[in-house]
Amino acid sequence: MFALEDAALIGELFGASDLGRLRDLVRLDPHVVTRADPRVPRAAARIEILITGWGAPHLDGPALDHWPELRAVFHAAGSVKRVVSPALWERGIRVSSSAAANALPVAEYTLSMILLSAKRALHTADAFRRGQDMAAAQPRGRFGAYGITVGIVGASRIGRRVIELLRPFDITPVLYDPSLSATEAADLGAPLMSLDGLLRVSDIVSLHAPSLPETRRMIGAPQLAAMRDGATLINTARGDLVDTDALLAELAHGRLAAVLDVTDPEPLPPGHPLFTAPGVTLTPHIAGSLGNELSRVGHQTVDEIARYVSRGSLAFEIHRRDLATIA
Repeated sequence: MFALEDAALIGELFGASDLGRLRDLVRLDPHVVTRADPRVPRAAARIEILITGWGAPHLDGPALDHWPELRAVFHAAGSVKRVVSPALWERGIRVSSSAAANALPVAEYTLSMILLSAKRALHTADAFRRGQDMAAAQPRGRFGAYGITVGIVGASRIGRRVIELLRPFDITPVLYDPSLSATEAADLGAPLMSLDGLLRVSDIVSLHAPSLPETRRMIGAPQLAAMRDGATLINTARGDLVDTDALLAELAHGRLAAVLDVTDPEPLPPGHPLFTAPGVTLTPHIAGSLGNELSRVGHQTVDEIARYVSRGSLAFEIHRRDLATIA
């Protein structure tokens, strides 16, 4: 059985081949629990595997009472935090997430924005379009990707993948993650630094930390002030990692630039100052899997179900303890 935002999402996640594989592995119940029709059918009483996605209901105790035989939840999306509850593990229900598949396009988006920001391409394109003067739109000062330092905040799946993607370039990555040792960071290919130290040496800072009470507004006025003149802040993680008012103040002075795929608040209300702030590139939360990238998420989900059905194992299992550190 599926539980997600809309039944149409099933076709975007699972192509004909993957749906065929899925039907060979399990007996698929035709009912889809959606946001528009959240009613759980009587057939749920015999369901052992639930496939969730974006917009799935919160699986707390009362919700799980509809699925008394449920043994595993396979989340065909990114973070499971909005879907899961402790009741799952208390009832012995296993959880798997396709966050690893969703991490790939986020890392690719981040790499592209690192390179474009280093070249000042985003600002230059906007200036050229508005002024229609090639000479006047040329970037000034120190720019380019050769020999720059990129600070990665958070050794998440995405942060680690960004470090890997930077290897072919003449770019030095540095890393902040309080959960890692210096040896573990070195094994990833980036020296471990304090957050303040990373901010002071980085030309571009990319955020990949989870949203936790201790990370809320971890990039505030003091941290932004520590960044180098002309540096760029990229946020594809969670909007509340950044103090928006403090960032707006730095942008207004023209000292920093920013690329924001996530914001606080999100969505931004019409007329919000970020829409007109200088030096900021806003994208509408597109870094994660969209379009044909959704097929990768669905493919990984079917692979995971195949492992579970054939061997009882999960390659991407989420444990209750993981909730304290994942995005």
